[in-house]
Amino acid sequence: MFNVMGLINLHENTVKLDVLTQTRPLAAVPFGGKYRLVDFALSNMVNSGVHNVGILIPEHSGALLQHLRAGKDWDLDRKHEGLFLLIPTPRTPLAGTGDVDYYSQHLDFLLDAKQEYVILSASQFLCNLNYGLALEYHKQSKADATLIYRRLGNNETRPSGAVMLTLDADNFIADMEIAPPQSKSRNLYMSMAITGRRLLLDIITNAMSRGGGDYVRQLQANLKNLRLNAWEFTGYAANICDVREYYRHHMALLNQAVWQDIFFRNGHIYTKVKDSVPTKYLSEAKVENSVLANSCQINGFVKNSVLFRSVHVAKGAVVKNSVIMQYSYIGSGARLENVICDKDVEITPGHSLKGDPLYPLVIKKGTVV
Repeated sequence: MFNVMGLINLHENTVKLDVLTQTRPLAAVPFGGKYRLVDFALSNMVNSGVHNVGILIPEHSGALLQHLRAGKDWDLDRKHEGLFLLIPTPRTPLAGTGDVDYYSQHLDFLLDAKQEYVILSASQFLCNLNYGLALEYHKQSKADATLIYRRLGNNETRPSGAVMLTLDADNFIADMEIAPPQSKSRNLYMSMAITGRRLLLDIITNAMSRGGGDYVRQLQANLKNLRLNAWEFTGYAANICDVREYYRHHMALLNQAVWQDIFFRNGHIYTKVKDSVPTKYLSEAKVENSVLANSCQINGFVKNSVLFRSVHVAKGAVVKNSVIMQYSYIGSGARLENVICDKDVEITPGHSLKGDPLYPLVIKKGTVV
């Protein structure tokens, strides 16, 4: 896919992620034991053969920049093209609104590129996707833009703030609803699209001359002027739109089929490499149906949980149905159930914390309980 470039927009809504995004953007939130959300968007591009990738970096992204560095872990530290970190400039009183303004701050990146097509993505939807089939579909349909969606299951609730697509018989988009209170459509837009580079430049410049706005709203406003079609993704996709979904998709990883789908379906998901020792299981350790990253030290009972790197579970401690992020310490005799512990949390000996599977308890980064 030498004729395709990538553009990942990380200016995303983080309100419903609660304390997990107080000190980091959504893209830098840890997931799956050793990954960050941005790893999925980047890996999907690289696995599809896209090697000219720009990332629109949001404010307060120290953790994200430290994670990405020069892009070496995704084979994007190249002399020609590779990874471009597009840092935002301070907004002026005349700046436009919406994400189009962030695109407009880096028009040079788009103008200087040689590729004909652009893949747009974000970090909120986690999946393992090769864009090759979607690109061929886009070319054959001669569409102006192809939006990637997945169909919600019968028992799935439509996420708040979702963009829903209504399709005609030829799979072209007949209607787009943005955060509708109600919708008959079950087609959820995954914040991924393929379009022409020149058309994207036109949309950005036209929008900015009229005060800005969001890219998706520009498409909605031009439904009658543009040929917009849709391509369905049928694999496992995690929409990290709030704490409940973040927790639910972590528990889903304990299903082997889900794990294989999201981490290996169309290629490996890459992340920042950290060399460290294997996890150490001490004499009182007991682990059932859990994911443990390396460098942990276990001397308690862990069941149905995801533990990130360097987590310590002391003797007599019990961790059930929980997500424990890196460098956290669970003291002797402590009991956790339906809990999310952010980085560097310490649960002192003997304490018990319990959330609900639908409303997990979240412990803020660095907290001592």
